[in-house]
Amino acid sequence: MSWDRRRRLRTAALCLVAIAATACSPTQPAGVESTSAAPTGTTSSAASSTAAASPVASARCASTIAGMSLRDKLASLLVVGVTGPSDALRVVRDQHVGGIFLQSSTDPSIYADGRLRSIARSGPRPVLVTIDQEGGRVSRLADLGIDSPSARDLARTSTPAEVRAIARRTGEGMRRLGITVDLAPDADVSDQPDDTVIGDRSFSDDPATVARYAAAFANGLRDAGIMPVFKHFPGHGHGSGDSHTGTVRTPPLSQLRTDDLVPYRTLLPGPAGPPATGVMVGHLIVPGLTGDELPASISPAAMRMLRTGVGYGGRPFDGPIFTDDLSGMAAISARYGIVEAVTRAIEAGADLALWLTTSAVPSVLDGLTTAVRSGRITTTRVDDSVERVLRTTGGC
Repeated sequence: MSWDRRRRLRTAALCLVAIAATACSPTQPAGVESTSAAPTGTTSSAASSTAAASPVASARCASTIAGMSLRDKLASLLVVGVTGPSDALRVVRDQHVGGIFLQSSTDPSIYADGRLRSIARSGPRPVLVTIDQEGGRVSRLADLGIDSPSARDLARTSTPAEVRAIARRTGEGMRRLGITVDLAPDADVSDQPDDTVIGDRSFSDDPATVARYAAAFANGLRDAGIMPVFKHFPGHGHGSGDSHTGTVRTPPLSQLRTDDLVPYRTLLPGPAGPPATGVMVGHLIVPGLTGDELPASISPAAMRMLRTGVGYGGRPFDGPIFTDDLSGMAAISARYGIVEAVTRAIEAGADLALWLTTSAVPSVLDGLTTAVRSGRITTTRVDDSVERVLRTTGGC
């Protein structure tokens, strides 16, 4: 059966589910576990912050932001990969970055003896400690006994309630190590073979199934005090290739609305919650949205659609927006150096620019400072993102 025919059949099914409201409106597909379920486990600064700040919190954030230098504000918008404990300590203590990213190549000694917690407290404000622990092929902690099957295997063999329990156990293991953010689950809709770029990282080629299982996985992480980050907005599952190795084009936006974007209508909270939800935007060229050459990760139009919900029937989203890796993926790095890539991402509306090494942090901060002082990036644009980061980390 052709992809277009499958898309039409799924759209019809989803419309039948939603017919009691409005046709194909941003309602929750039948059987989807709500992402607004309250966490029942350990809480953390990342997992207990609210997506819609109270007036008191907003005033406190404003006071905190007013006391930060421009360079510190910009540093708080950076999440950088670290090689080990000393590298992580230096970049947090000396550069005041907003987060560190733990990779498969990171020295595992960083997980010993409470080092991560100590590192996260070494700067002037709390720091996001992030990892992409999906399970299956993307398992950074398997050697430490923290692992789960791939998303596709989970959906084939487990109920959503069982997946929530599995994710909670995974999250509890991460929490004990000092990790606060998981760049997971994958919310892509895909029928690709298991070993392709998305493949078995996707729960299903059915959007409603993806929504149910991604919600369950995310709620399990929240139960453990870990913030989930859905990816790769607006949908990598039907892309033309692998953004690690080159340009990726998706089907047109008109097709994504009825397939790849469907899970995000359910998964992303509106202004009232749930707390602690992030989204990662992929390096995806989307006809009808980003233009013919601009990846979504540096596209103002893509960021605006995610933030407002307008254009795909979603809710307004006020949680933190992460970029995919800006340094090690050819869809970006073949065109832009890291300074320009980060500048474009923040300019477009990302809150947290992610890349894989600490060495470029000073030059990136120099470039961002120049961009603000020249008017290319407004101080309002910066302050909005700083507030989201501070709310996420519990820094205000």
